[in-house]
Amino acid sequence: MERTVGWFATARRDLPWRAADRTPWGVLVSEVMLQQTPVVRVEPAWRAWMERWPTPAHLAAASTADVLRAWDRLGYPRRALRLQECARAVVERHGGAVPDDEEALRALPGIGEYTAAAVRAFAFGRRSVVVDTNVRRVLARTITGAALPAPSPTAAERAVAAAVVPDGDADAAAWAAASMELGALVCTARSPHCLTDPGACPVADLCAWRAAGYPADEHAHRRRAQSWHGTDRQCRGRIMAVLRTAPGPVGRVALDAALATEPDDPQVTRCLGGLVEDGLVEQDDAGAYRLPED
Repeated sequence: MERTVGWFATARRDLPWRAADRTPWGVLVSEVMLQQTPVVRVEPAWRAWMERWPTPAHLAAASTADVLRAWDRLGYPRRALRLQECARAVVERHGGAVPDDEEALRALPGIGEYTAAAVRAFAFGRRSVVVDTNVRRVLARTITGAALPAPSPTAAERAVAAAVVPDGDADAAAWAAASMELGALVCTARSPHCLTDPGACPVADLCAWRAAGYPADEHAHRRRAQSWHGTDRQCRGRIMAVLRTAPGPVGRVALDAALATEPDDPQVTRCLGGLVEDGLVEQDDAGAYRLPED
């Protein structure tokens, strides 16, 4: 733990949600944005978001359409809706202040086990078990000797993660940040730096995976690489992009033209139905589509 934390002190990235003047709300927003989205895309969006809605109360009072437009191309726009619901819950239940209790955090809309633990550690410096994909990979390699963790977390994996967290608040929070950064920058999934430069990793000589000769991923057959082009997710994103920039409601004919698809394309129909069901799009009385107005 000491080596990793020491490495982090000099190698850490200078990210705004880590700054001394960070707020719990800013940390929470960053954690939601960073779900399945790389830092390089999140940082400018986070800065613009926090300038516009610096507190939960500001976001709670915003229009849903403005929230979805501001989310822009971060992906998975349902996260934007959940974040606004979370802001409203923070205002209603906690007087506008993000709680530091993990149970209270998990009771907020859109906040799961990882996000609650991360906010508790990074916003409040409190002890929690913070386990994202980066931490899972670091622990799998250094402790169990596996190339990569199983596709889904296991009870044994959670037990290992909990066992290595220091007892004190400050040490635990430091370990959470350092182990996550080690996975993001050095112990990467595809090209871990120890393969070419063992000195890049502060715990290379302690790594069970390296000591075993870098065995192959035993779970490779369970992983599926999902194509992006042509998927419903891509189609949904293209629809949202059209509606975000439209000056008003968009009829189906105009939408098909903007998407360059055949009229009444079945995939567009299916994706529109899903977007409406998810609360990301509304259909007016004339049958045209728009972002939610409330």
